[in-house]
Amino acid sequence: MRFVNGPLCDKYGARILMSIILCCASIPTALTGLVNGATGLAIVRFFIGLGGSTFVMCQYWTTSMFTKEVAGTANALVGGWGNLGGGVTQLVMGSVLFPLFKTGMSAETAWRTVCIVPAVVAFSSGVAVYFISDDCPKGNYSELKKQGTMLNVSAAASFRQGALNFNTWLLFVQYACCFGVELTMNNASATYFKEEFGQSTESAAALASIFGWMNLFARGLGGFTSDKFNAKMGMRGRLIWQTVCLLIEGAMVLVFANTKNLGLAVFVLVIFSSFVQAAEGSTYGIVPYVNPSATGSISGIVGAGGNCGAVAFGMCFRQLSYKNAFTIMGSIILGSSILSALVTIRGHRSLFCGEDSEIVKNTWKFGNSTGQVLEVPDEESEEKGN
Repeated sequence: MRFVNGPLCDKYGARILMSIILCCASIPTALTGLVNGATGLAIVRFFIGLGGSTFVMCQYWTTSMFTKEVAGTANALVGGWGNLGGGVTQLVMGSVLFPLFKTGMSAETAWRTVCIVPAVVAFSSGVAVYFISDDCPKGNYSELKKQGTMLNVSAAASFRQGALNFNTWLLFVQYACCFGVELTMNNASATYFKEEFGQSTESAAALASIFGWMNLFARGLGGFTSDKFNAKMGMRGRLIWQTVCLLIEGAMVLVFANTKNLGLAVFVLVIFSSFVQAAEGSTYGIVPYVNPSATGSISGIVGAGGNCGAVAFGMCFRQLSYKNAFTIMGSIILGSSILSALVTIRGHRSLFCGEDSEIVKNTWKFGNSTGQVLEVPDEESEEKGN
């Protein structure tokens, strides 16, 4: 869905897609209580999971609403608090709503009924997004196209531009090594603390939740720092910070795998998690620059990298011992940091070579914002794309 939603954002904007997916995802959420078997649960979870593709719309939307100089902070805050919402929802559903519902009905009826609450919230949010928000600072895409101030972009051409850009796939791999790691840790960390440190299920879950709670600030801080490095050194600064985040993240994975003391393991987990999420924020500080006219497609492809990374790392944890799986994961993360040296964006200096354009130099040397938000493909780029 992330591959699909990206090009559609370039064509229709984020507002309509966000509204549709939120409303559609609310239906299987509300139907969760009707599940009576593993097959039904798998089907419901599949359709609920499609709601996760709203991440692409979020990143595209903030990119279109804010100038590039602060895109890292904006994208990171939206993405980080989105991830945090998953943990908060679990807490509210399990600790507040479920006990509340259980006071007036049986436990089984309560858990089958309580899922209606997030379904109503999601549906209401989808309706609100459609009616009270705009696609971009200038208004809605449909109105801009009618006025002739915006071209009718081809979703296929947008995807082609994004997919044929080598930088897209470098960031795809790096995002697999940060967001993919986060998803993997969300699945494996509780079991790891239970089996390796002899913690109870409740204690292991509480310790594992620390990883998710770092989203409260870490991803936003990663994007903010990327913007600050950009203000001092341009794109080279963003790439330096991206590399640093991945290097520290990979090193912390290896340290975590070899830590036998529970207290020290938790301490390392906090540092590890902070840099995982800082790298996520840093990645989406770079994405808006790769090819502004295909930002939706690039956001979707890079975002899908996180899911692909989770699948790949998850296979390691299923087939290998924890120590070996962590060692492989940490080594791959360290290797991915080298890819920053290969990122070359037109008009911007790379990590080790190239020169910034005069406009870019004026931006980061003298603090003059370009004032640029998301660009729309012009006729020439459309012809080339076709």
